[in-house]
Amino acid sequence: MNDQMIHVRGWLTGLQQRIVEAVSEVDGKPFRADAWKKEPGEPLQGEGVTMILEEGNVFERAGCGFSHVRGSKLPPSATQHRPELVGAAFEAMGVSLVFHPRNPFAPTVHMNVRMLAALPEGAPPVYWFGGGMDLTPYYGYEEDAVHFHTVCRDSLQRFGEDKYPRFKAWCDDYFFLKHRNEPRGIGGIFFDDHFEDGFDRSFALLQSVGDHFLAAYLPILQRRKGLPYTPHDRDWQLLRRGRYVEFNLVWDRGTHFGLQSGGRTESILMSMPPHARWAYQHAPEPGSREAELLERYLVRREWV
Repeated sequence: MNDQMIHVRGWLTGLQQRIVEAVSEVDGKPFRADAWKKEPGEPLQGEGVTMILEEGNVFERAGCGFSHVRGSKLPPSATQHRPELVGAAFEAMGVSLVFHPRNPFAPTVHMNVRMLAALPEGAPPVYWFGGGMDLTPYYGYEEDAVHFHTVCRDSLQRFGEDKYPRFKAWCDDYFFLKHRNEPRGIGGIFFDDHFEDGFDRSFALLQSVGDHFLAAYLPILQRRKGLPYTPHDRDWQLLRRGRYVEFNLVWDRGTHFGLQSGGRTESILMSMPPHARWAYQHAPEPGSREAELLERYLVRREWV
């Protein structure tokens, strides 16, 4: 591991710790640390720490994982846009989180920041960065969507006026259930295979995204976590969580990368909600708040 990788790893582990401490303070329950290691001889070597909070006061499940893995051959999900790197060894490290609040009026949130280094034989490493954050509400609030996207935009501002529009559109395209023809949530920002500004500036962009996460999410959570709700509200939340599961298993490149490369299944699937449901051809009542979510929020919009 060279100096650049050591620097990235140190920042990632620090980010995980900062987020976990802040979220634990909101919930009132500590995270449990699950350290793991992939031993030599397995398809993938490496280590990580999965921080998990389940059945808390605010969160049904909140998972925030750090991983640093090494493999002898990049999996297909990592080389579909880089055919020249097929067969190259690699190192990958990142922090990934998904928080599922108990209250149906508090949205689920996802954030991921990562670096991948391809190590082609006889050639220098090829780096790229990726990640972003996105919000999945079950009931729509204009002020929440505007706040989240404003912070996302601010995290990218100093890296060029083009970044937020590009990464917002990329997020809208990526977090989309093609088999349902609907977005997963209200989006945010997403980028992948990013190295257009060189190592230092590309890494700085990654850091800015990660460092803005708490400011993007915690004010929304504080507004919504104590609102009263009914069994009807809860039932709708569980139905929409079913869509979240569908996206993660069918379309998410991160899930596919982890499973294809022999990653740790328990940590990869920590993003799943503890409770979800499916109903055959379910449709909300016209004019309801549930219908409003689909008509006004789960559509492509410019929020800021």
